[in-house]
Amino acid sequence: MDVERVAEELYGLKPAEFVPARDRYVAEARKAKDTAAAKAVAALRRPALAAWAANLLARQKRQEAEQFLAVGETLREAHRTLDGEQLRSASRRRNQLVTALARTAAGLAKEAGQPVSDTVLHEIEQTLHGVLADQDVAEDWSRGRLVKVPEAAVGFGAVTPEAAVLARPSTAEPSPQESGPEEKRKSDPGQKPAKKPARKPAKEPGKKSGVKSGRAEDARRRRELERARTTAGDAEAEADRQQRELAEARDTRRAAAEKAEATSGRVRGLEHELREARQAEQEARAAATKAAEAVTSAERAVRKGRRTAEQAARVLRDMERQPEP
Repeated sequence: MDVERVAEELYGLKPAEFVPARDRYVAEARKAKDTAAAKAVAALRRPALAAWAANLLARQKRQEAEQFLAVGETLREAHRTLDGEQLRSASRRRNQLVTALARTAAGLAKEAGQPVSDTVLHEIEQTLHGVLADQDVAEDWSRGRLVKVPEAAVGFGAVTPEAAVLARPSTAEPSPQESGPEEKRKSDPGQKPAKKPARKPAKEPGKKSGVKSGRAEDARRRRELERARTTAGDAEAEADRQQRELAEARDTRRAAAEKAEATSGRVRGLEHELREARQAEQEARAAATKAAEAVTSAERAVRKGRRTAEQAARVLRDMERQPEP
């Protein structure tokens, strides 16, 4: 069995169709004594609804998927190098692309007969953020093989464009000890003092400091907002996971109830057959008893007939012995 071909087919199916199809292939591999293939196919996990919708996007929109993967590579490189300009540019593209592509994926899912809720749409966005942030997730998605929704804000929670700007070393102010015109004047008393340059207004340093402080405050607020979004996303993802588990539990309960009903029907049928068999047994026993009684009567009649015949034979012999007159 070609496991790669089977996996490609299975991950193209809707989540509800995945397990029955997988189990059929496992049974087929076992019947063919292909233990390795059976084990490999059995290990394939059914994708979550959001992961399946994201996979659908990667499978059906290859050009958009390749562009999106390129943005992810740019973002990861920018985070490695702390390139603030690249971060700002790629982050803007990231947010726009994630929103647009998540809606495209939801549309593809609806066309496939599997519409998604707002909660699942949020999970699709979370999945696409994970594709951008994590190389392994990106590789699975590019093949249409994602199984679960990645953790929220994977890889991009620690560094923001503002943080990258603040991380750059600022230009150092001239040290009072550095040599300059003032030092030359001190070393040459005969030289007339140079005219002091006009000082900048006192508010300039404060303004510069205020800009830096404002940037730091904006960065802090963005980080807090990102953490809040991550927490909300995690909570929604957990609620959706529990909803999926509830749906699976209900499916299991329904299947068990159907099996129990089928078994009960079979038991009822067997009980009916048993009652009929017992009735037939009783009738057969009654017939056997009646036949036995008939046999007994017949035996008695035979014995009586033999006795009569013997008596008649004796009478005949006696008559034959008597002389004729």
